[in-house]
Amino acid sequence: MFRILLLTFISSLLLSCNDYQKLLNSTENEVDKYTAAESYYNNKEFRRANSLIEQILPSYRGKPQGERLQYFFANSYYETKIYYSAAIQFSNFIKSYPNSQRIQEAYLMEAKSYFMLSPLYTLDQDDTVTAIDKFQVFINRFPNSEYLSEAIELMSQLQNKLERKDFEISKQYHTIRDYNSAIKSFDNFIADNPGSIFREEALYFKWLSQYEIAVNSIEARINERVTELERSLNNFLRYYPNTIFIEDLSEKINIAKQLL
Repeated sequence: MFRILLLTFISSLLLSCNDYQKLLNSTENEVDKYTAAESYYNNKEFRRANSLIEQILPSYRGKPQGERLQYFFANSYYETKIYYSAAIQFSNFIKSYPNSQRIQEAYLMEAKSYFMLSPLYTLDQDDTVTAIDKFQVFINRFPNSEYLSEAIELMSQLQNKLERKDFEISKQYHTIRDYNSAIKSFDNFIADNPGSIFREEALYFKWLSQYEIAVNSIEARINERVTELERSLNNFLRYYPNTIFIEDLSEKINIAKQLL
C-alpha cells in the first residue's frame, strides 16, 4: 500500500511538473497562465507563481488584474527570500497603485524587505539605514495602521543594531588602550544616543578609560584626575544606582583613592 501511494504521488508530481513546464514555455495561453499563477500563489508555490507572473504582468498593466498580479509578484519574491527584488517590486506597486486597498501592506513589506537585507552589525549598514527610513515613512503616512506596532518594533531592532555598531567602535578604542580617544568616542555616542540600551555600558567603559588614565598618571596630576574620577562615578551612579557594574566600580575607586 505504501509503495502504491508513493508511486501515485510521484506520478502526480511528474504530471504537475510537466504541465507547469508546458505552460511556462507556451507563448500564448495568458488566461491559463493567470489562472495557474493565482492557483500556485494561493497554494504557496511562490517560485512557480513568480515565474508565470513575470511572463504575463506586462500584458495586464492598466487592467483590473494588473494590481493583483503586481502585488503577488512582489510578495512572491519576498516569500522566496529574494529581498532586493521584493523591495523593488513593492516600490513599483506603490508608484503604480497609490490608491490601492493594499497600499499600507505594500509600504510595510517594502520596509520589511530591507529589514531582511540588514546584515550583521559588524558589516556595512546601508540597507539598515534604508530600512529605518522606509519604516519611518510608513509610520508617518499611516499613524493609525493596524501594523504600526510591528513597524515600530522592527525599526527599534534596526536602530539598536546601528547603536551597537557605534558602541563597539568606541569600545575598541578602550580595548587597544587608546583611552583618550575612547572617552571622546563614548561621549559622542552618549550624546547621539541618549535612550540607547547600550548607554549604561558606554558610561561604564568611559569611566574605565578615565580610571586607567588616572591610576597611570604622573604624580603631579594624580589628585586632579582621581577627584575627576570620583565626580564621574557619582554622576554614573545618579543614573544607574543599581548598576550591574557596581562591584567593579567600587573596587577600582578604592584603589584610585589610595593613590591620593
